[in-house]
Amino acid sequence: MKTFNCNKMLVKVFDTNQALGEAAAIDLGSILKDQITEHGQAAVIFATGNSQLSFFRALRQLEGILWNKVTIFHMDEYLGMKAAHPASFRRYLREKIVDFVHPEKFFGIEGDTLDIEAELARYESLLRDYQPVACVMGIGENGHLAFNDPPADFKAKNDIQVVKLAHSARQQQVGEGHFESLDDVPMQAITLTIPTLLRPRHVLAVVPESRKAHAVKAALEGPISPDCPASILRSQDHVTLYLDRESASLIDLPG
Repeated sequence: MKTFNCNKMLVKVFDTNQALGEAAAIDLGSILKDQITEHGQAAVIFATGNSQLSFFRALRQLEGILWNKVTIFHMDEYLGMKAAHPASFRRYLREKIVDFVHPEKFFGIEGDTLDIEAELARYESLLRDYQPVACVMGIGENGHLAFNDPPADFKAKNDIQVVKLAHSARQQQVGEGHFESLDDVPMQAITLTIPTLLRPRHVLAVVPESRKAHAVKAALEGPISPDCPASILRSQDHVTLYLDRESASLIDLPG
């Protein structure tokens, strides 16, 4: 493993996707255990997508986490999508972690609600009430965080909002196999805003795979700019970025 700082952000580079996932799971496990010891409960925000699979496999196998004292949130959902849909992020989290560890609560964003404003208010209230100690996120192929596509709003006033999805973000979902064609991908989504994603005391950015290499290079070596939303991570001293050899293949590693 190679470790270095990029501006204020800590970066860890591992040999393999599996090693990356195991390390991130161990780090999150320690955060949750400490929070439960100190406060009796913990809440965490999770990302979804293929890049998170090794992390969730390792997290399911981690011992010592009192999941019955943990509340799980997620960071985005397609507008109009039912929870049973194969591409639903609520379904993803149930299949990859919730149904394995049985947390105290899982609050899903109800993308198919008939009252969007009420759902936004509900989820914002829950986040404020539970105050997640950690956020585990990915970086999109276009540099997005959750569904905050470029150009992103780094100073959004709302905690959660409806956004129009960029073509590149929709194309990524087809590339990952979640939809058969671009026409099948919804045009809009509900997403936590960037200030909300960065609010927890610990932010873990889990970013393996070669298809993320260009986004990683832009985030670490380009300007801090809304045109690469992930670049904002460099300005935060509570963020750790987990890379593997493939996702780090285009950056200049120190030493």
